[in-house]
Amino acid sequence: MLTALEVFTTVVVGLMVGVEFSVAFVINPILGGLPGDNGLRGRIHGARMLGAVMPFWYIGSLVLSVVWAIAGWHHQGAGLVVVAAALLVLSVIMSLLLLVPINNRTKAWTTDSLPEDWREQMGRWDRFHYVRVGIIVGAFALLATALA
Repeated sequence: MLTALEVFTTVVVGLMVGVEFSVAFVINPILGGLPGDNGLRGRIHGARMLGAVMPFWYIGSLVLSVVWAIAGWHHQGAGLVVVAAALLVLSVIMSLLLLVPINNRTKAWTTDSLPEDWREQMGRWDRFHYVRVGIIVGAFALLATALA
């Protein structure tokens, strides 16, 4: 049963990393290259869509990691899982304090009602997101190592 939990947790976190990595390094650069306000429209839609899904994915990944750490406490690699869970806690805190407020403002935007500093807000979100991606990549790497 523990092995199934380990594999499931690693896959869930790995998929989350893949989505967030692609947002940072594929989707947003593609949207940034679109003409006119099409890229901005895409980011607004993405804020709505992913903003509805990602909280469950982040919290679910954290809960799975904590359950793995507790269930596997006396097994090899438990320390790696604890550190991975701590990184996921950091990613959730960072999301709540830094990224979600920007995302919530973005969801309410229309191309007719943009704040003057919308580009700065998008740039700030991107910079925080790059850091968060690094954090969750680290968590995933630790979980994959603990699994091996």
